[in-house]
Formats: sequence, structure tokens, C-alpha cells
Amino acid sequence: MRLEEHPLRARVLAEVHARPFTPVKTPRRFLHYAFLIDGEAAAADREALEAYCAGLGLPGPVPGAKQHRVVFSGAILRWESHSEFTTYTWEYGDALGVAFQPQPDALEGVMDGVPRPGPLLVAVDLHLLPAVDGGMPGEVSAALNVASLALAEAEGGAAVIGTDFQPDPHGYVRIVVADRRLSRLAAGALVQRLLEIETYRTLALLGLPEAQSLAPAIRRIETALPPLMEAMRTSEGFAENHALLDRLIALAAELEAGAARSLFRFGATRAYDELIRLRLASLGEQALPGQTSWSVFLARRYNPAIRTCVAAGERQDTLSRKLSRAAQMLRTRVDIELERQNQAQLQSMNDRVRLQIRLQQTVEGLSVAAITYYVASLTHLVLEGAHQAGLPVDATIGTAVAVPLILLGVGWTVRRIRRLHAEPAGR
Repeated sequence: MRLEEHPLRARVLAEVHARPFTPVKTPRRFLHYAFLIDGEAAAADREALEAYCAGLGLPGPVPGAKQHRVVFSGAILRWESHSEFTTYTWEYGDALGVAFQPQPDALEGVMDGVPRPGPLLVAVDLHLLPAVDGGMPGEVSAALNVASLALAEAEGGAAVIGTDFQPDPHGYVRIVVADRRLSRLAAGALVQRLLEIETYRTLALLGLPEAQSLAPAIRRIETALPPLMEAMRTSEGFAENHALLDRLIALAAELEAGAARSLFRFGATRAYDELIRLRLASLGEQALPGQTSWSVFLARRYNPAIRTCVAAGERQDTLSRKLSRAAQMLRTRVDIELERQNQAQLQSMNDRVRLQIRLQQTVEGLSVAAITYYVASLTHLVLEGAHQAGLPVDATIGTAVAVPLILLGVGWTVRRIRRLHAEPAGR
């Protein structure tokens, strides 16, 4: 019996193999680029790479692939597609044996055949070289800025890694790996982790300008909130409470607009920071005497920026909760005031209805009296006429006897008419 597979099973199983480590042989040089993209740019980038490979008679990426490797004469291109960026990594072989020679501008022309998918964010020049006397080649010290140099052993002492995290005159961040005894697979894994650390470091720091731009607005809201809360303690009446509520809603709207704008960026910063910590932990880093390790350098120079982003997000969350509670309290107070006004209006309406009923009853009573008087007058005229005609009728006594009957009849008729008019409204 054939088992029915979940439609996403193949995609889930392939995810752990999406970006495998590629074995590399020392010496090697890598030019690594990362470009920011959106959904449309990602599709255009894939199509451009397919066209580029087809123009050279080489296979392009298969549909749905997140990475692709193209082997040229003297170079290898590794392309990777991520959620918000695309990377191109060019690998050069044995002929390049001197650190950072030739200059990157002599090599970066290979990117001319591939359309830029978006703005460039990361450019790394990484050189994997044999260790000299167990350490870095002498020309590396001259190429890197000693004031910001981060140097440490990696892979249990099988390599020495160094960088100054600063762009060179060509705009590339230089990284050197001195190979003591790395296997080809370990060298490939180490190179990929170092490139990822620099890529994720730059992407994580995109949240810092966002946090700095939001800081004045957050501070202004933090400053405006305590006086509003104090005013809530003494505010009375619907108009005053409603004005305070409007001010709170305006502050909340400003805060939520900034939070919505920064939500993705701050979330991405936290995610990239976690990836950097995982990559640093996987390096097997060991500090060298008198040198600053990568972890220590990033803890001193990079972590404060991440904490700024995290703190901005936490301040937004805290302010949002405080504004929500304050607005809820004011809404409750405004609702209570509205209920009081509604009760007063209903009471006034009830009073008016009762007055109208009394007036109606008075009018009905006067109407009954007037109609009774009119009918009694007619009866008296009829009885007088009968007496004049010779009938034994006393008009005065007859009228006196007829008045109570007329009054009862008119009253019953008016009441009947009122009931007939009231029944449809009751239904």
C-alpha cells in the first residue's frame, strides 16, 4: 500500500540540506556580497542568474532552490537566497597566494555579468592562507587596523582567524584565516561561518538607525504620560475626561505607528543576533595572549547597539501597555459619565411623559364634562319641547335624572376610544 505524503514533506526534509558546507583547499580567497531584496527583486534576481548561467552554457538554479553553485575556469560562484537578502560568493584558487593581492577591484569585475538584485549591504574579502610559524602571515598585520583587530584561535586551535571589522579603501571588510591543520571540510565550514557572522552582524545593525530615529518620539511620549496620569486623578466631568482621552489616543496612535514600522526590523535584529551567537559558539574560539577575541570584541562594540534596539522595543511595549491601561480607565470614566447623562435625560423624559399623561387626563376630564354638559343641554331642550307638546314630562327633573347617565356614557365612550388608540401601539 502506497503511503500518502504530506505536500510539504519534501520541502521540510530538504531545508536542512539547503546550505551545505563546501570543502575548500588552502589557499583560497573569497569575495562575498550581500544585497537587500524584496519579493519582486528576489524573483528578478533568480531570473537574472538563470539567464547569466544560460548565456555561459551552464546550468542555472532549479525551481525553488535556495542556493546554487556554478564552477567557472579559475573561480566558483555560490549563490544563496534568503528572506530579505541575496548573497554572491566568489571563490578563487591557488594562484592567489598573497594576502589581499591582487586588490579587490581587479577581481570584482566578475559581478558585472550579474545584474545587481538590490542595494549592496555586505562586502567581504576573506583570505584563507597557510599559517606562518603557527600564526598570521606578516603582511596581514600591515593590512589590518591594529586598534580594532580581533584575533583568536578557532576549530580547537586548527586555525587562527582575524579581522578589524572595518572596510578597506575598496569598501571590503577583510578577514584572514591562517590554516594550521584544517581539513578541507573544516576549512569550508569555518569560512562559511565567518562570512555568515559578518553578514548577520551587518543585517542585525540595521535596527540601530531605526531605534535611534524612534528614540525622540518614545522619550516625548514617556515625558507626556505622567502629567496626563496626574490630570486623570483630578479630572471631572465628561468634557474634561473626553479631552484627556483624546490626548491619550493621540499618543497611543503615534507610538503604535512607530512600533508597526519597526516591528519587522527589531524582530530581524533579534533573530540575526541569535544566529551570530550560535555561529560564534560553533567556532570553538580560544583567545590568544594579548589579543582581543571575536566574541570579546563584538561584546564590547556590537552588543551595546543590539541592546539599544532591544531596549527601544521593550520601551515601546511598556508604553503601549501603560497607554492602554490609562485609556481603558478613561473610557470607563467617560462611559460612566455618559450613563449618568443618559439617566438624567431618561428621567427628564419620564417627567415629561408623566406631565403629558396628566395633561391628557385633565383634558379628557374636561372633555367628558363639556360633552356631558352639551348632551344634557340637548336633553333638556328635548324634554321642554315634549312638555310644551302636552306630555307629562318635567324638563328639569328629567334633565337631572339624565345627567348621571349621560356622564357615565360619555366617560365610557372616551375610555373606549383611548383603548382603541392604545392597542396598536402596544402590539
